[in-house]
Amino acid sequence: MMNTLPPRAAHPRDVLFASEKPFPALPAVDHYAGAEKFLRNALALQHELGPVFDITGDCEDGAPTGAEAEHAAMVAALIASPDNRHGRMGARIHDITHPHWLRDLEILIAGAGTRLAFITLPKARGAADAANQIAALRELEARHGITAPIPAHVLIETHGALREVWQIAALPGVESLDFGLMDFVSAHRGVIPGAAMRSPEQFQHPLIVRAKTEIAAAALANGLVPTHNVSTEIADLGLVAQDARRARREFGYLRMWSIHPGQIRPIVSAMQPDLSEVETAAAILIAAQDASWGPIQRQRHLHDRASYRYYWSLLERARSTGVTLSGEIMRRFFDPAQ
Repeated sequence: MMNTLPPRAAHPRDVLFASEKPFPALPAVDHYAGAEKFLRNALALQHELGPVFDITGDCEDGAPTGAEAEHAAMVAALIASPDNRHGRMGARIHDITHPHWLRDLEILIAGAGTRLAFITLPKARGAADAANQIAALRELEARHGITAPIPAHVLIETHGALREVWQIAALPGVESLDFGLMDFVSAHRGVIPGAAMRSPEQFQHPLIVRAKTEIAAAALANGLVPTHNVSTEIADLGLVAQDARRARREFGYLRMWSIHPGQIRPIVSAMQPDLSEVETAAAILIAAQDASWGPIQRQRHLHDRASYRYYWSLLERARSTGVTLSGEIMRRFFDPAQ
């Protein structure tokens, strides 16, 4: 008689989300830097902490006027370098009204290619601007033989982009919608007070609350990651963590910008799910997989695929924020062979 191995247990992504596109598993922090020194420091910290945060080389505000090409070439070289050990470094280019935006893309694609984790598109005035820049990105990929599309992250920071945020979220190739609070406030010509660029007013002013909720809703409904704006506080790291917690719990953001390396750890920690809930999720998903994803009972509560989807999303977020998971969970759900 021939010995046969038992079939491999079905993975939650295949069972629970079979009819949906995969939800991006992005780190909880997107760290911005422009100067080469700060980018190299960020890469060193990323090597120390692991890929719990991304790095964006800023070719827009971070580029000296008149030296845009040299700056983009520097960012491309760092992305392509061995120092980018985790492959989690992207770049922000100039907006579509700037004469150098296409040259930014050309330099980055030629110099970094598939090593680019993403391209961030700022100050879109609407869906057409984002679509045109993404089309240019695809043309350059084809020219350089890149077959896997580089994800686009779109900054929502103008009246037009907010008005068309659902159309932007539906564009092919978009992975994240990022809220640009500072430019959004500035676009209101003094109607929104400057204090609303900081806490607590950034979470209270009705026009900003409307923008944050609409961006998060559009992103999540279209299978994208909503990314929260920066905290301008760099001395009180407790306030930075509080901003991240509010962004996650009250507005549904799964990721947040940082502009100082000291902000990274507090944001990652604040974005982590509650450890007791992670343990619950692990126990439920193990039992569900053992039951071939049929209904189960745990502690006198019934669970089925509806709750499994929630707990799997929570477990993925735990891993992306650096929570230590058990060996069994890693083998069952995060083994590369799965």
